[in-house]
Amino acid sequence: MTIEPFFDAATGSLSYLVIDDATQCCAVIDPVLDFDPASGEVATHSADAILAIIQARALKLEWVLETHVHADHLTAAQYLRNTTGAPVAIGEGIREVRALFDGVLNTPKNELAVDVFFDRLLAGGDVIAVGDLMLSVLATPGHTPACVSYYCEGAVFVGDTLFRPDYGTARTDFPGGDAGVLFDSIRRLLELPPSTRCYFCHDYPNDQSGAYTYVSELAEQLKQNVQLKGRSREEFIAFRCKRDRGLATPRLLYPSIQVNLRAGQFPDPESNGQVYLKQPLVLP
Repeated sequence: MTIEPFFDAATGSLSYLVIDDATQCCAVIDPVLDFDPASGEVATHSADAILAIIQARALKLEWVLETHVHADHLTAAQYLRNTTGAPVAIGEGIREVRALFDGVLNTPKNELAVDVFFDRLLAGGDVIAVGDLMLSVLATPGHTPACVSYYCEGAVFVGDTLFRPDYGTARTDFPGGDAGVLFDSIRRLLELPPSTRCYFCHDYPNDQSGAYTYVSELAEQLKQNVQLKGRSREEFIAFRCKRDRGLATPRLLYPSIQVNLRAGQFPDPESNGQVYLKQPLVLP
């Protein structure tokens, strides 16, 4: 198995190309669609960089896999599906995420169900075949109800559930988030072999080099994660909830949620031919 990371500096997001070396089949995990909220401009540079590798090596893209409904970037899942025909999958908890955000966004009554936009909704214990590779689906809610991780051959792709050890864990203040549930999900991940390589969905470089971290061993998480070590479940819940109250709303939350609940498909154009996304206002 070969794993290639792709870093989107604009959002601090990581996508992964997972290749079965024996069959040259592959999967893409958490692809990013480029989006400028100021101009509304959408581009596909990040996804095209992954497609260029797939095409150059004559790989077959079998799945586009999401770890959760991202709140900080738009997914390129629909673009990859349109380009390659590969199906798109996400955790079945997306139904709950959709129900929660229907109220926030006043979703029209005639909006299609999330099942229409995704080819498969995944439950813990499901298996995704990528050539001869078998990716086991682990339900890891807490950040969102739809969070899943993918485990294969000593590697686990954890989405936002864990970050690098000196950064910590996911926030839990979005609708449906739960710090206790997150703690339980992390403990289940830490039951995997300590040498398991943990691939993150984000990093935020804090120097001018732009160097980023995308992987650590679970043994390192267990011993060094600054938000976990030495904390009981109750202490973690208190810490996480207090920290989350001070966090700002992600810059791309509302555009991301609207698009990502639809697997990267934009709303239909309105009568003037223009596509719009909603932004709830907080009035004085």
